[in-house]
Amino acid sequence: MFKARSFSLPLGNKTYIMGILNYTPDSFSDGGKFNSPEQALSHALRMQEQGADIIDLGANSTRPGAQILTASEELERIAPALEVLKDRLSVPLSVDTFYPSVARAALEAGASIINDVSGEFNADMAALAKEFGAGYVVMHNPCGADVVQEYKDGVVSHIRSVFLDALRLASESGLAKEQLCFDVGLGFSKSYEDNLEILRNLEWLKFKGVPLLVAASRKRFIGIASGEENSSLRDAGTVAAHTAAIAAGADMIRVHDVAGAVQAARVADAIFRRSGE
Repeated sequence: MFKARSFSLPLGNKTYIMGILNYTPDSFSDGGKFNSPEQALSHALRMQEQGADIIDLGANSTRPGAQILTASEELERIAPALEVLKDRLSVPLSVDTFYPSVARAALEAGASIINDVSGEFNADMAALAKEFGAGYVVMHNPCGADVVQEYKDGVVSHIRSVFLDALRLASESGLAKEQLCFDVGLGFSKSYEDNLEILRNLEWLKFKGVPLLVAASRKRFIGIASGEENSSLRDAGTVAAHTAAIAAGADMIRVHDVAGAVQAARVADAIFRRSGE
């Protein structure tokens, strides 16, 4: 069970769809399309209607080469979106940030999940999750999207050790295991082959009672594998990667194309989870 404030998401029976809401002018795939309050609200409601289980709002682009906003700049940018989304969604709102001050503002505005893209367990974020009863997503991201790290014992082993540390630190901080979610961080601090290796061995990154999030949507490694240079045309390749992830036990996928992902996940769930029998 993944618990995020008033929301409880049972694990094992279905794949949850996290719809991406980039409130940015410069995200790699859809930057500038939804960065006004009216556009953000319309897109969030559309994704919800299409079947998104979570809406993930981010105002700081993490694409390669992006100019990172300061905490105050991010908060200033995201505040109008938080205001317009408040009380309008029937699914959990997640905030994609690495700043505790932004996470707090989002939680105070009604968000239910902190999607921490800083790359490691953050005691301040965990304290916020505990205070508000929010979900806390810990992402594997040692050095950002612009750097490929070398993993002496292999990327899967490294991610597993980071997640084990997160479990220990969460326990020590008093954060319930049910509030944790792990994101393998595809595309961040990883080579093309690292991303494929993670998907081939995803079962090693599963921990009982902790949802596993996979976010392959339209990423560069999808473009390399498929030969598609235009990121907005990589949804079919994204479905292939996410289907492989679901087969290996992923509980949640983060996507741009919610309608396509919902349909694909329902079929994958029928095959691999035997849902609907």
